[in-house]
Amino acid sequence: MNIIPTPLKDAVIIEPKVFGDARGFFMETWNQQAFEQAGLPHHFVQDNHSRSAQGILRGLHYQTEQTQGKLVRVTAGKVFDVAVDLRQSSPSFGQWFGVELSEENKRLFWVPPGFAHGFYVMSESADFIYKCTDFYAPHAEHSIRWDDPTLAIQWPIPANEMPKLSAKDANGVWFKDAELFA
Repeated sequence: MNIIPTPLKDAVIIEPKVFGDARGFFMETWNQQAFEQAGLPHHFVQDNHSRSAQGILRGLHYQTEQTQGKLVRVTAGKVFDVAVDLRQSSPSFGQWFGVELSEENKRLFWVPPGFAHGFYVMSESADFIYKCTDFYAPHAEHSIRWDDPTLAIQWPIPANEMPKLSAKDANGVWFKDAELFA
């Protein structure tokens, strides 16, 4: 696997080795030994799978208890995936990074604990799969507004469209009002 650093401290893109031929392809999406050797987390407790239609934006989500690191990938379709560093002690605090994840590029994105996370669906639909380092804690889940001017995330949303949001995401807080990490 190829580890690609991002401008955010501890967040990385992972390009797995893909072996393909006329029959299809094979790749490892997680290998405990390889992750240990690369200095990446290797203990996951929950796998999640979501399917979303084009124009759906999910996020920016994070938990203040049972903080989750997420190893994310797309198995069908294409998304623009975003992480925001909420760790006040980090040199990349308050910064965001986005990467396209798709069934074609087969990339994975490691979003460490202490980050907000979200994605926008760019294809007709997308299957989004992710491993978590801690369990879902709905009482501790928060959402930062996707369109926060302080963060100024450059989502690839067509100029004449609004993303489709859940009520929770439409009512997310501004970054300046978010509960942050030390």
